[in-house]
Formats: sequence, C-alpha cells, structure tokens
Amino acid sequence: MLQQTRVDTVIDYFYRFMDSFPTIKDLAEADEDKLLKVWEGLGYYSRARNLQTAAQQIMEEFGGEFPTTVEDIRSLKGIGPYTAGAISSIAFELPEPAIDGNVMRVVSRLFCIEEDIAKASSRKVFDEAMRKIISQEQAGDFNQAMMDLGSSICTPNSPQCDSCPIQQYCQAYQENRQTDFPVKSKKQKPKDVYYVAGIIENQAQAFLLQKRAEKGLLANMWLFPMEEVTEAHFHSLKEHYDPSSWDLFSNSQIAEDSPDFFTDQEIIWQKKILGEVKHVFSHLRWHILVFYGRSTDSVSLKGDWVKQSNFSTYVFPKPQQKIVEVFENNQADDKD
Repeated sequence: MLQQTRVDTVIDYFYRFMDSFPTIKDLAEADEDKLLKVWEGLGYYSRARNLQTAAQQIMEEFGGEFPTTVEDIRSLKGIGPYTAGAISSIAFELPEPAIDGNVMRVVSRLFCIEEDIAKASSRKVFDEAMRKIISQEQAGDFNQAMMDLGSSICTPNSPQCDSCPIQQYCQAYQENRQTDFPVKSKKQKPKDVYYVAGIIENQAQAFLLQKRAEKGLLANMWLFPMEEVTEAHFHSLKEHYDPSSWDLFSNSQIAEDSPDFFTDQEIIWQKKILGEVKHVFSHLRWHILVFYGRSTDSVSLKGDWVKQSNFSTYVFPKPQQKIVEVFENNQADDKD
C-alpha cells in the first residue's frame, strides 16, 4: 500500500483492508469486486490484484504459510527486489538489501556512485555496494536505519551533514560534492490523452456504467461510457459543441474519431458541457470532457443501468469519481 502513496493516506485503508481480509486465506478467496471496493480511492489497483494473486500462490504453493527464503519470496506476484529485501531482512533477518530512493541517495553519496539512478541497469551497482556494508546479524535494523537516514538527514536538498552518523565515511562529504549525488536524469513528462465521457440516463432514471477490460489501465473498473478522441477533436468539441448541429460529427477531419455513443440517435444530449476533468497517472495525463444525455429504452449501448443511489456499490477509479462530482455539482446548480 505504501508504494507511491503517503503513510497518512494509507493508515485508514490498511485497517479497513485488514478488517475485511484478516487472513491470507480470506484474501485469496475474496471476490475481486469486493477487494477492489475496499481498495477504492487508493489508486494503482494492480497492487490489490497482485496481493490477491500472491495470497493465492501462498495457499497453493506454500501450504498457507508465508515463504521464508529470498527466492520463494521473490516468486510471489508483485514482489520485486526492494519488497523482497525488506521482508527478508526485517521479518527473517536475512542479509538482503532493501534499496529504495532514500537508500540510493545515501549510498550514492557514501561512495560517489556516478550511475544514473533512473536507469534500471544501475540497480546492480547499488545492490553490490549495499551487500558490502549490510549487517549480517541485524540486516533488518540496518536497512531501516539506511532508509531513515535518507529520509531525515541525507535529504535530496540541504543534507544535514553535521548531524550525520556516517559523515566520516562519506566520500561525497570529504570531496564537498553532496549535491552532485545522486545522479538522476529528468523524468519523462506524462503523455496527454483526450477523452469524451457521456453520462447517459434512461427513462427509469438509471445511468449507464461500463466495465473496463480485464487487462490494462483501470482493469475491471466501472466508468461512464468514455472514448478517446484526438486532441484536435477534443478542442473542437470544447469550443464549438452544439447538440442541435451534427455537422461537427460529419466533418471529414474528425469523423473517424467521433465517439460511437455520441452519435447514437437514441440519445438526446444536453446543450452544454458539464465540465472538464483532468487526472494524472504516473505516465499519462487524462483530459475528459463530460456530457449528459437522456436515452430511450431502445438504446443499444452495453453495460449496467444503475440508479445514482447505488453508485457506491460499484468500484469507481479516481477519474470516474471526479466525473460523478462534476455531475452532482451540476445537479445542485440546477436545483438552485
């Protein structure tokens, strides 16, 4: 849970998760929709699926007992070198390094390591350096001390070298080059992706929800109908949208990018854009225009028709939650 997520955010989720799945067996046998609902709002849903797959592996391959060797721990779904090192050293006192960003910073300054920490190939260099200095008897304490040192003293900017307990061993300090390390190339900016989302209500006052594919981003999550469009189409809709004029959708430049649900003749679209939603993933930046439409009973779109009062029973990723918020704000404005 703590991967890519702050401790103060995780605490409530952790207790709720443990209440829902108190044993490995409970987690292994849990319904995926229930699992994702408990995880809802925490993001990076592959972590929840990996946890369940790992629990199933433990039940099937290790008789329900958590493995105790590095190799077996590494075999569990979702566990990489860092997590395996942390578990091995802290739970079983095995001399395995747990190398996170804080540890990389400490080690890079300690030995003046010039390798770019953003490159996967550099991990071997840091792994070898850590194995030379890790305590053979108190590996867990050592790893946690290195993490704490990086987070509290050997910080990215203005490291507190005067308070550092390993100052005398630090090569970067001796050479007055602390700020040269770690070496890290600039992170690539997220790619912009453009969508149109349709909030479609039928005559029974239920709304259409569609389930995402089993693989890929937001797998098995529920959203309103949403389709990707080109950037040009997105801005054209934003600037010229008029549901009474379908010339926009027959324009040869953008017709091939028109969302199928948007041109369904059984849906009457409201004459305004409800709002624009933006959401940033680690590698993507979503831009979503939100529209509202009413459908006849003969609409051909697939999915679940759900009352607004029952939205809470479905697993909504953050972008969907933002779209719902836009819709509810418009409802409140209409009442006013």
